[in-house]
Amino acid sequence: MLVAMAATRASLRRVAATRNRLQLSRARTDKRDWVVKRRERTRHLIELGGLVAKTGLIELTDDDRAVLFGLLLEAAARLRGDNREQQLLLWRRRGKRAFESDALSRTANAPIADANG
Repeated sequence: MLVAMAATRASLRRVAATRNRLQLSRARTDKRDWVVKRRERTRHLIELGGLVAKTGLIELTDDDRAVLFGLLLEAAARLRGDNREQQLLLWRRRGKRAFESDALSRTANAPIADANG
């Protein structure tokens, strides 16, 4: 009797694992409009979070969310001001230079492929 119960429990675990894999597979391939939009929004937010991390602000503020939010509010206030276009131009230049610098450093630090295998 105990052997049969153990076998049943093991079988239930396998079925549950199979069901979970199937649900995850369906979730990854779900093409409903609201699901696709949610996925796109999630990806966008993750990318924006990556930019915040890339600037070093997380470490500079000791991951203080209030400070980070304050910084973003200050930037938004500046963009609502009279010199919006000038501020955008300045920040865009700085951002492009940082992206280019980062790309160059990644290229310089990339491992060199060995032709012999």
